[in-house]
Amino acid sequence: MLLHTNVYLLLALVFVFLSISTADVYFRSAWVWAAASFFAVSLAYLLNKPTIFRKRANGTIPIAIRWLLWPFLWMTQCYNAVARRRDKVPAIQEVEPGLFLARRLFPSDIHFLRYHDIGAVLDVTAEFDSLNWTLLGEEIDYLNVPILDHSIPTEAQVERALNWIHTHRKDGRSVIVHCALGRGRSVFMMAAYLLSQHPDKTPASVLKQIKAVRKSVHLNRKQLHELTTLHHKHTLKVKNSAWLIANPVAGTRQWEHSKAQILELLSPYYDLNIKTTSEERNGSFWAKQAVAAKPDLIIACGGDGTVAEVAQELVNTRIKLGIIPLGTANALSYALCGIGVKINPIQTACMALIEGIERRVDTAKCNDEVMLMLCGVGFEQQMIVKADRSKKNTSGQLAYLQGLSEAISANESTTYQVCINDHETIEINTPSLTIANAAPVTTLLAQGKGAPDISDGVMDLTWLSPDRAQLLNLLELVGHGLTNRLEDHVYEGVNHTTAYRVSLKSSSTMEYVLDGENRSADQITIEMIPKSLSVMVPAKLESTKSKVEERLMKHSS
Repeated sequence: MLLHTNVYLLLALVFVFLSISTADVYFRSAWVWAAASFFAVSLAYLLNKPTIFRKRANGTIPIAIRWLLWPFLWMTQCYNAVARRRDKVPAIQEVEPGLFLARRLFPSDIHFLRYHDIGAVLDVTAEFDSLNWTLLGEEIDYLNVPILDHSIPTEAQVERALNWIHTHRKDGRSVIVHCALGRGRSVFMMAAYLLSQHPDKTPASVLKQIKAVRKSVHLNRKQLHELTTLHHKHTLKVKNSAWLIANPVAGTRQWEHSKAQILELLSPYYDLNIKTTSEERNGSFWAKQAVAAKPDLIIACGGDGTVAEVAQELVNTRIKLGIIPLGTANALSYALCGIGVKINPIQTACMALIEGIERRVDTAKCNDEVMLMLCGVGFEQQMIVKADRSKKNTSGQLAYLQGLSEAISANESTTYQVCINDHETIEINTPSLTIANAAPVTTLLAQGKGAPDISDGVMDLTWLSPDRAQLLNLLELVGHGLTNRLEDHVYEGVNHTTAYRVSLKSSSTMEYVLDGENRSADQITIEMIPKSLSVMVPAKLESTKSKVEERLMKHSS
């Protein structure tokens, strides 16, 4: 891949030189265009970013990208055309029954697909448009996993491709895997799938099997090393068994309206076992049944309450939790997957299950119950009580704002005896105290130092001063949540600290809220359980999180 980077960068420099040496404004513009095109692609190769081509799910590259990168794409098309003419191997070849390896497909290949009853095409190119199967009138299920030429896929891409291929093979469909010439990228994916089905074999033996059919097969050193590494790490496994536990009354009966869309998105990748909750059989009941069956993934499909019921059975296991938000607040999904779950919740959540990665996060134990998000007394608890089901059905999330407004108007303070990390007990007089493991920016009362980090091993305690106008306190919390401030600072009305263990008492029985559910107790004891739950999150969001963590480390040092 470094060779490609250097070649494209050299071509970019040649075109820069030509633009400087050319007096004609039209030729100069053409050379600058070509230089910019090859320079952009060289950067994509350097960073291994196939997304530069913005290839869509249907296999098309946007017109704007095709124009911007036309000089590179034209050169690639020419090279591919010449290589195809010189290629002595057939365009499509069967490696195993129902598994075909191919170069880039053209309309002339349609008769072959019909004859062999091929129902699925895996395209691993990033730089070429795919055939439009819909316009061609073919019942072909298509998936693009974009990989740069001579480059390697990510582990998430490999897992996605393996699950997709296996689901189609299990349903009896024949599958074609293709790249530009059927020599490298497609061979990598084919070999990875064969190794997932025959783990006793070696990469060398599988490649020998493929090469016996397709003589032009050749993995470069980097591709072969990656394939061998994944095999030795036992990563090449089909992980597509999933239980989907849905709450049919979550939100305004969203499962009823969203079921078809969810199944359409997930079915090509997962072997789904669907269960719906009831008064007799809640999320916890079905999650226990699922854990006993040891699936690869358990999907909680509902509101925060359903998610909490399912998650409590997965703590300290290696089974991954997936979340499809169908409730009113969907706070945990928002904290894990970002703003996308507010804009397009079903699509965002399902793509996190298909393309996302596993992340190990913290949970906590609150009075012998699992706490995923937060525990709150005062305003937070009163807000949840006032935002009852009837109000949420009519007003949605506005019901919480109405409930918070009513709680703030009352502004009732309570004195708590608080013990943090087993230190000396202190008294805190406050109208609002939250103890948060995670909370999105919309959970204002937990934003004492920006959004709590669900993977930092500590809880964030935020409490408000009773002597200051609560509207000012809320405005300050909004600022913290939006800026996610990093520095330590003392503010007049908002107090914050972190802890791995907290104990809370009052002079009377305390009403509190735990992950959106009301509880009461004479004492509240919460203790962290670091890195105790595996969840599926969007890969891009996790990458951004890593960069933020690096910035935090530099800041702290």
